[in-house]
Amino acid sequence: MTYTLRFLPEVEEDAINGYVWYEAKSGGLGEDFLRMFYACANEIPLNPLLYKKIYQDFRRRLLRRFPYAIYFTIEKNQITVFGLFHCTRNPRAINEELQDREK
Repeated sequence: MTYTLRFLPEVEEDAINGYVWYEAKSGGLGEDFLRMFYACANEIPLNPLLYKKIYQDFRRRLLRRFPYAIYFTIEKNQITVFGLFHCTRNPRAINEELQDREK
């Protein structure tokens, strides 16, 4: 099955926040973070069922090298990315944020 990948507008802000933080730590690291995010996001449509559900219909794809996770849902042939969150965040806070973005 072929899937289309869609990002909620809030995901751009999540990615920019991560970029700014890593770029402040070391020049070029923010660029590496963005490259890893988009590479991992583009891998999701290849086999989205590989990633188990972790909260309601939300699935999680962990980034390589960075402690972040992509949260997404699958509906028919569309994958919607709802968030990019740091893995040390409280899972309840992430769940609440996902619910808010779902509305």
